[in-house]
Amino acid sequence: MRQSSYDGSASLYLIPTPIGNLDDITVRALKTLKMVDFVLCEDTRESSKLLNHFHIKKKLVSCHEYNEDKIKDYVISSLKNGKNIGLITDQGSPVVSDPGYVVSKAVINYHLNVIALPGATAFVPALTSSGICPSPFLFYGFLQTKESKIKSELMSLSRLPYTLIFYEAPHRIEKTLRYMSDIFGNRNISIHREISKLHEEICRGTIQELIPIVSQLKGEFVLIVDGNHEIIDYSDMTILEHVQLYLEDGMSEKDAIKVVAKERGVAKSIVYKEYHQNKR
Repeated sequence: MRQSSYDGSASLYLIPTPIGNLDDITVRALKTLKMVDFVLCEDTRESSKLLNHFHIKKKLVSCHEYNEDKIKDYVISSLKNGKNIGLITDQGSPVVSDPGYVVSKAVINYHLNVIALPGATAFVPALTSSGICPSPFLFYGFLQTKESKIKSELMSLSRLPYTLIFYEAPHRIEKTLRYMSDIFGNRNISIHREISKLHEEICRGTIQELIPIVSQLKGEFVLIVDGNHEIIDYSDMTILEHVQLYLEDGMSEKDAIKVVAKERGVAKSIVYKEYHQNKR
């Protein structure tokens, strides 16, 4: 399906809002908020404060992780009736570790327009000010809540050479760093809190250096973690053993075969054939 975003069709606009400093809202975001017929928002109280600050009066409709599935039909019906709709979250860009995916996906499935505006998001300024290589990177967002699942997730990421980006809450930050230290080793890390706000702070160092101080920190965190840059020789390992190494880390068979093919410099079809011929 091809979307012509500006063909005059009624559209769902994904509108980033400031993550702290209200001056970070874009002129285009303000114009779009004034133009749409109503605004879907994560918390009507928080969004009312934002709109009131900019003297925008607009109908607000609650849209959060617990009601997205129910409200999507109302959104689709409104778009079909020619209504333009804005979607915002409490802070940052909708969909990115925030509500909005379920509604926007439903709209796309009905071949209706979804237009995402560029704007504020926490991980980009954290990455660019971290002092850690910015490319390539993998944005992971929030880890799971259960210890076993967190460890499994970190194990699956431990061998990737990419810079890793996580969001974390203050009550979990110390435990998360300890898990990372155990699984990743003592890598370089940059911890960012209260981005764009008065008490913005960046802590740079190794994981073990920063563990003792994080319990003193408050606010929402972005973690930028260096990738795995160890040079590993796989020549003494069979393709079967190599694939199983990643399967034990929690990777799917498809992803494991893809990674092994890349690391050994051979076609995926060769790894797939060798693996399936020799596995028990």
